[in-house]
Parts: sequence; structure tokens; C-alpha cells
Amino acid sequence: MNGIGPNGMWDEEDGFYYDVLRLPDGNATRLKVRSIVGLLPLCAATAVDKWQRERVPRLAAQMLERVRRMPELLESIHATGPGHLGVAERGILALVNQDRLRRILTRMLDENEFLSPYGIRSLSRYHAEHPYVFSVEGQEYRVSYLPAESDSGMFGGNSNWRGPIWMPVNALIIRALMHYYAYYGDNFTIECPTGSGNLMNLFEVAREIANRLTRIFLRDETGRRPMFGGAEKFQRDPYWRDNLLFYEYFHGDNGAGIGASHQTGWTGIVAGLIEIFGKLDAQTFLQGGRGATFGREKERV
Repeated sequence: MNGIGPNGMWDEEDGFYYDVLRLPDGNATRLKVRSIVGLLPLCAATAVDKWQRERVPRLAAQMLERVRRMPELLESIHATGPGHLGVAERGILALVNQDRLRRILTRMLDENEFLSPYGIRSLSRYHAEHPYVFSVEGQEYRVSYLPAESDSGMFGGNSNWRGPIWMPVNALIIRALMHYYAYYGDNFTIECPTGSGNLMNLFEVAREIANRLTRIFLRDETGRRPMFGGAEKFQRDPYWRDNLLFYEYFHGDNGAGIGASHQTGWTGIVAGLIEIFGKLDAQTFLQGGRGATFGREKERV
């Protein structure tokens, strides 16, 4: 995954991960589609408190021994172990190193790419004007930005990953940002949105994404809820307008609910995000770590 050659998913020039198509003759080519594929590697991140390392010393020792025997790992994964501890002596296990994290986030937080007013899109809006085209034996295949339903039953039909906002993936990204913040604290800041000149730490970025997701369900200045889109009965009828539905996914540009409307299993995650960021501030989280998130003491038994 972290290789930078033709067989690796990481593209050093673009600063992004891409799918790799492996051909029968052994050759490989990157499919340069700016999709959720390029964001998911940053989700493989876990901050490790000092007390956790002390509880599992053999695991910590095995990790350090693996890095000693395979130093090439440190060329791409996040630096870890002695000499690379973060805030409160926290370590970190992460697939993406600091430089790659910054480059991925710069693209993810660009409102012309992944950052929608209502969360993180599953495909960059860049592909609205620049569809990706791949040709095989005279047949042309095309990937375009489709913020609502798919235009092809072969690629999802009404379950589309080529533009809309999906709550579970957004939750994974927010979780990763919180872990990175637990490690970096205020030592890592980035523009959000990209190009705005507004610097945020990663807790603030996570909260900003959560707020955009929450906006899907709230009335705007005209009294309309983005999630109900053009459904006037749900928007205006007093018997319906306050009965919120948990849609499968949401329009990448206007936040309208799409697909099944009973997905409490993952779209209901928004309730947890409201709770977390409603009662937790950055410094409390930084001092208390993950135990502060839900007000639970660390178990030491």
C-alpha cells in the first residue's frame, strides 16, 4: 500500500493513494480516481497511552523489534517508539506518516474536492469537470462525480459511492483525526477549509466535519432541513417535519437524504457525534485521552 513505485498505491506526485489494477501479465497501473480509497489509509491510526504500553509490554516490545528488523517500514508508516512520543508520552500506530497525512488532509479539506457543506464526499468533486477515463481493448470506462444516485445499475444503482456522503466513513475519519490529535495536540495544524487561511488543530477539524454532518438534520435559515430535499410534505407538514429520518447516504452538494430511510445502524452515529462534541473540548480530550470522550475512567484491571 505505501509503496511509491508502479505497484504501490501511494502517488508521490499527487500526494494521494489510488487503487492499483494488476494485470494478468504482471504489470500494474494506478487508477487515478480521487475517491474514498485515498482517504481510508489515514483511518488506520491509534494513539497509545503510556499506561496501555505498560499493560502489554510484550506487544510493545514486539512492535519495536519488528521495526528494528524492518527499518524500511519507517520510510512510510508514522514514526513510533522511543524518541517519537507525542503529548503526554503517547505513542501512535499509524499507516500514514506526518508528511502524507498533511498532503491527504489538504485535499480532503478542499471544498472543491471532498469537503462538502454536509461532510466528506466519497468522490472528489474534481471529477465533475474532469471525469476519469480508462480504456481497455477499445472499450472506454468512465468515472464521474455523481452526488446523488448512480447513473448505472452496474455501479451501485441507488447505493452510490461516487460522490455522496456516507456517515460511517465520515465517522471513521473523525475517529482517526481524534487519535492523531491525542498524539500531536496543538503541534499539528492545517488550513480548514483548504485555502481559507484558517488554521485548525485536528480536534477542531474533526468537530468541523461533525458539525457539517449535523447540519444535514437541522433547519436552515429558511426553515428547511437539508435531509428532506424537495419532499415538501416532510419539509412543511407539521405532522412530518420534525420526524427525522436516517437515510442511507446523502447528496454530496445539498445534503438531501438518499436511499433507504431507516439506516439507524450507521446514520444514527450522528447522535454520538452530537454528544461527544457537545460536551467535550479539545483540552479536556487532550488531557484525558479517549477515557474523557465518554466520561469513563481508564480500566486498569
